[in-house]
Amino acid sequence: MTRQEEERVRKENVRVEERTRIARELHDTFLQTIQGGKLVADDALEHLNDPIRTQRSLQQLSDWLERATKEGRAALHALRASATEENELAAALLRALEDCRREPSMEVQFAVTGDARDMHPIVRDEVYRIGYEAIRNACAHSKSTQLEVGLNYSRDLSVRVRDNGVGIDPAVVGKGKQGHLGLQGMRERAERIGSNLTVVSSPNSGTEVTLVVPGRIVFRKPSQPLVEKIRNRVDRLS
Repeated sequence: MTRQEEERVRKENVRVEERTRIARELHDTFLQTIQGGKLVADDALEHLNDPIRTQRSLQQLSDWLERATKEGRAALHALRASATEENELAAALLRALEDCRREPSMEVQFAVTGDARDMHPIVRDEVYRIGYEAIRNACAHSKSTQLEVGLNYSRDLSVRVRDNGVGIDPAVVGKGKQGHLGLQGMRERAERIGSNLTVVSSPNSGTEVTLVVPGRIVFRKPSQPLVEKIRNRVDRLS
């Protein structure tokens, strides 16, 4: 097999893996949320003669639709992040911070350290989704005044999301929240790519989410001089 043929096979394998990942993503989150909303709507239709129950069902339906909107937006962010073979992780995470920056009470800091390296696109996208979920949770629920996001290229790849907000209930940190796939989904993604995810939180002291991905798993090639290009893109988006 020639080098050109090997490259075509490699690219085709990446496309297959990407289609599989998107299908899993739609099934695990977005479609399940839509199905949950349908069940709530069905219940409301069955009890139209009970105005209190109908009102409660409509509120639940509104909550489910809001969740579906967020999950759909997250999926679009992920597709946007994976639309190129270049290392766009830093720029993608920065875009994920845009909603937080609309909150005047929250100060947002973003830092990239180390030399950017080319990554396996499937692993990179899972890293992004974990980081996006951590950022979204902090923006939506932490009630914090400071949010720090760090991306570090070293022997391994690490992403850290830290806020100074109200913290997460210890039971939720350990087992997740019933009916919500946030922390559970993050842990499952981390496990799929052979990485280590830690969540440290305490009441009124904030939450820190750290993901460490072994370099042998995430980095596809030896270090390349991409850091200036990445930083220039980050500067333009800031």
